[in-house]
Amino acid sequence: MTDKHFDLAVVGAGIVGLAHALAAVRLGKRVVVVDRDAQANGASVRNFGFVTVTGQARGEVWRRARRTSAVWREVAAQAGIPVLQRGLTLLAQRPEARTVLEAFLETEMGEGCEWLDVDRFDGRLPIGASGQGALTSTVDLRVESREAIPRLARWLETVHGVAFLRGVAVHGVETGRLETSAGDVRADVVVVCPGDDLCTLFPVQFAQADVTRCKLQMLRLADPGWRLPAPVMSDLSLVRYLGYADLPQAGPLLRRLQAEQAEHLKHGVHLIVVQSADGSLVVGDSHHYAATPDPFAHEPVDRLILDEFAAVFGQAPPPVVERWTGTYASARGHSLVEAPMPHVRLVTVTSGTGASTAFALAEDVIAGVYGLTPGAAA
Repeated sequence: MTDKHFDLAVVGAGIVGLAHALAAVRLGKRVVVVDRDAQANGASVRNFGFVTVTGQARGEVWRRARRTSAVWREVAAQAGIPVLQRGLTLLAQRPEARTVLEAFLETEMGEGCEWLDVDRFDGRLPIGASGQGALTSTVDLRVESREAIPRLARWLETVHGVAFLRGVAVHGVETGRLETSAGDVRADVVVVCPGDDLCTLFPVQFAQADVTRCKLQMLRLADPGWRLPAPVMSDLSLVRYLGYADLPQAGPLLRRLQAEQAEHLKHGVHLIVVQSADGSLVVGDSHHYAATPDPFAHEPVDRLILDEFAAVFGQAPPPVVERWTGTYASARGHSLVEAPMPHVRLVTVTSGTGASTAFALAEDVIAGVYGLTPGAAA
């Protein structure tokens, strides 16, 4: 394929790269995607597959999350990607959390959400769970990312004609050309989506933006014998997700959590629980920041996550059947979008929200590259 000329070359076949490929083919562009790995291996498959709209930062990020959720629904139906869960159940364990969620519901971000008292849960949580009530939503969804990313790539290739060069490293980028381990790839426009590889391409831009890496720990638990119609979150999430945390009402909750769960906050632990088709639960996560995080999962951190699981569900967690770590690029703000040279864009989501916002971000970037109005690539 190196002797062909493309309209767009994308570096990176994670969700951000695939989202740019999709936005471009919807404009009729000829696209090639180049990735150093033989298969999806990074943050795009080491996550919950939870497309989270509710709680994203107010304004542009929340708008992008809503749009991305809509695109996931379109793509899932066409690419054979099962949507395993829909919506969200955010259990308020404390009165202060209920106050935050009631304030949230009064904002525009509460669209598609409602408050449920405990006696109206109707199977949303298993017997044993208790609290002040829960915020529920209809706009979030969950896919199995390990399956969804390969299926999305295969659909782009077979249906939309996107070319893939896998196991190919990109050594250099210039306007109109990629220098790769398989030879030169020529394209009118280049979009580089390197995830948390902050050194190979455009290291100066990453350094200037003070981008580092975040490591998270996650677990898969055995089938508990009950079903969750929607992903579940808890009070700790309210001080991490900016759509809640930036509300004035979040202050008292944060102070109480600092007094009661200081270790959880120290390790960036909050609870997300999603359920897979086989009934197993994916549970996490934690957040540790470093230029090169250690690759190891630490048992005390896993224990904090599982302790929060027990507190929310009112029962001991099922046996752990799998553990892993993931890393993603992290910086202040949602994403890094730079134009290091003409007709070249560097795009990295720096907030751990790739699955939740990448489709809309890519539409905005591609529209800008081709001089179109925002939304024209939708």
